[in-house]
Amino acid sequence: MSNDPSVFCFSESENIETLLARNRAWAQRLSTDRPGLFPALAESQHPQILWIGCSDSRVPETSLLDLLPGEVFVHRNIANVLPNGDLSSLSVIQYALEHLGVRHIIVCGHHGCGGVLAALGDKKLGLIDNWIKNIRDVRAKHKAELDAIDNPQKQCSRLVELNVIAQVHNLKRMANVQKAIERGVQVHGLVYGVGTGCAEILEIPRDPDAELYDIKATPE
Repeated sequence: MSNDPSVFCFSESENIETLLARNRAWAQRLSTDRPGLFPALAESQHPQILWIGCSDSRVPETSLLDLLPGEVFVHRNIANVLPNGDLSSLSVIQYALEHLGVRHIIVCGHHGCGGVLAALGDKKLGLIDNWIKNIRDVRAKHKAELDAIDNPQKQCSRLVELNVIAQVHNLKRMANVQKAIERGVQVHGLVYGVGTGCAEILEIPRDPDAELYDIKATPE
C-alpha cells in the first residue's frame, strides 16, 4: 500500500539525527563492500551517464539503475522537461558533454507523473503553470490522439511517452548534442514504472523538423 508507513525508512516522526545515523551506516556498508570507492570519488568524477529525469521522489536514478555514487550525472525537474533557453538544463548538458565526457544521455519519464497529470487538467496551479506549459504544448500537438483515449490512466501514460519523445527531440536539436552524437554519444528515451520498479526503452521516432536544426560546421 502506497500510504503504509511500514514500507518506508523515514517517517514523519523522525528527525535529522536519524538521517545522519542512516548516512553513517550506509557509508560504512559501502566502504566495506567497495573499499576504494570513496577515495576515488574524492579525487574526481567520471560518470558515463547524463540522466535527465523527473523530480518525483519515486524515480531515484542511481537506485533504479543499480549503480553507485559517481556513475550518473543528474538533472531533474518537474516532468523531465528541456525548455528552450533554460540555463540550468543547458549548463548541465554542456558540462556533462564537454567536461565529464559522458557516453550516454538518458531522458526518463515515468507513469503517473504529476506534472503530466496537471498538463491534462485545466486547473490553475499558480507559478508552476509556467512550467507545465511545456507539457501542455506537447499535449496540444497531439490533441487528436490523446482525446481519442478514453481511459485517463492510459491517456496520462501516453502523454508521458509523448513528452519523453518531445524532450529527446529538443535535446537532439542542440548543436553541442549533435556534435556529441557524431563522436559516439548515445541518446535514449526511457519510461519508468513506479509500480513495478522497471524501466523500458521508448522507441523515438524521427524528428520531422530535424533538418531545420541540423547545424553544419562552417568549412574552413
